[in-house]
Amino acid sequence: MPAYYPIFLDLNGRPCVIIGGGEVAERKIKSLRECRARVTVISPEVTPSIEEMAGRDELEWIPREYSQGDLQGVFLAIAATDRQKVNEAIAGEAETEKVILNVVDNTPLCTFIAPSVLKRGEVTMAISTGGASPALARKLRESLEHSEALGYASLAEILSSARKEVKRRGIEVHPDRWQECITTDLVSLVEAGRSQDALDKLMSMLIADGQEGARVSS
Repeated sequence: MPAYYPIFLDLNGRPCVIIGGGEVAERKIKSLRECRARVTVISPEVTPSIEEMAGRDELEWIPREYSQGDLQGVFLAIAATDRQKVNEAIAGEAETEKVILNVVDNTPLCTFIAPSVLKRGEVTMAISTGGASPALARKLRESLEHSEALGYASLAEILSSARKEVKRRGIEVHPDRWQECITTDLVSLVEAGRSQDALDKLMSMLIADGQEGARVSS
């Protein structure tokens, strides 16, 4: 199995092409649009939902089969067809054009594979088995969905605010101290709708006088 390098891509405004117009393509479109990608769908036929999105100018639909040259100038492509020869042609062009490519259910033709994703607010967790078993990745994701540890995801916004504030004040905080300050007490405050109290408590812990791991920059 290949050794995949895990990465999160910024697709905002980048041209992305999906070849295929079925339900699988529809799911892929949703993920790309959530990342604000510029989506083009190439397929003679598409689902009613995809057609409606095209009608609202949320994506471009080119109603024909894939042809050589469709990947020119594209950043990312997804082949969602069930035709091996077409997928192989797409993979060949992707290699030539240096386009990163996912071919659904055909790992050997992929330059990237899509993980099973779990989102909580600003936190995204991606789980992959390297293509060995997508079912196992999904099982792990579904198991984690019920984990109490995901409550910490609610702290993303106040941690971001605190990070900006300590930078503004010229304070350096050791990474270990940040970890120590991420507590269930903060989670309880945020979940109770007391985000400002949680932020104030966090800041007091981070910059307390004499606190080990925190110091004012010189």
